[in-house]
Amino acid sequence: MNGTSIVARIGPLLGVVLLCAASSGCYEVQAVDGQLRLMLERRPIAAVIGDPATPPKIREQLAQVAEIRDFASRSLGLPDNGSYRSYADVGRDYVVWNVFAAPEFSVEPKQWCYPVVGCVAYRGYFKESAAREYADRLRRDGLDVRVGGVAAYSTLGHFDDPVLSSMLAWNDVELAAIIFHELTHQLLYVPGDVSFNEALATLVEQEGVRRWLSALGRSADLDAYELEQRRYEDVVGLIVRARAGLEALYASDLPSAQKRADKGAAFSALREAYAQRLAQWGAHAPFQSWFRSDLNNADLVSISTYESCVPGFARMLVRVEGRLPEFFAAVRSLAKLPQVERDASVCGPGPQAGPQAPV
Repeated sequence: MNGTSIVARIGPLLGVVLLCAASSGCYEVQAVDGQLRLMLERRPIAAVIGDPATPPKIREQLAQVAEIRDFASRSLGLPDNGSYRSYADVGRDYVVWNVFAAPEFSVEPKQWCYPVVGCVAYRGYFKESAAREYADRLRRDGLDVRVGGVAAYSTLGHFDDPVLSSMLAWNDVELAAIIFHELTHQLLYVPGDVSFNEALATLVEQEGVRRWLSALGRSADLDAYELEQRRYEDVVGLIVRARAGLEALYASDLPSAQKRADKGAAFSALREAYAQRLAQWGAHAPFQSWFRSDLNNADLVSISTYESCVPGFARMLVRVEGRLPEFFAAVRSLAKLPQVERDASVCGPGPQAGPQAPV
């Protein structure tokens, strides 16, 4: 990309930066500044691979990314654009840190609303210190809060998203998953409906990984992935059931002191149920880092946002016998409906799925 085209693309963003800089405490300025820095760091993957200064490990991973990226468009029907065809070194473990929050006695998330993306259940920062400072403010207001590092995100096709150095801590299966996930956001995104968007991307991610591993004949890796998914779904089931119990507790007429005590007991029971699985599964148990911290309502928000509607999308894919073009057409039609109708179609109760005991 030449200098003229860069200026043409970032001119509107620079206007936002200047506008925000004129007012104190403007949240958008750090978001725009962080995005600008990423854009300026991008280099074509082919150039990075061909650079003698590139470490062999990174060269190998980026070659895998190039193959994964081609599979995403060729075999899954995901956007064939410039995203994930360039590389940027962010110089840190995470590219952004998301802040989730919920009231002390509610499992409903605090929402933040922005242009283009609509309202979402998190607020992202390019600097961890800024995220934690904001989280502390929310805690002082009496909210349950969680700060989580994020290794990748999507600009929804408004820019050509690069592969980030923060993504290269993963193996190739995890890289494939995140690329399929983020490209799905570029294929279809309903402003303000986070559960719909994240569940759709999660379903396509999972189906994409299965098809990619099958196409490569990596049956052992596919079996390992399926086992990991069953365990993941089992833990998600634990969390969803805990959330439902807490929702009933918070809606009750019990005094606050009793609710607080019962809330603590509910999270302790969730930890104990997970500990039983961890004892059986060992080193490969999902969610280990999540359960190492003190759990609160904000944690339930971060999980339910991504998982609550996945089974509904899975049922839709089964109904079209796995044909992705028909599936995407059905999803686009669904996206045009009012949210209450979308929720009833994919986020409402369906046949019970997933194991109820350790796998």
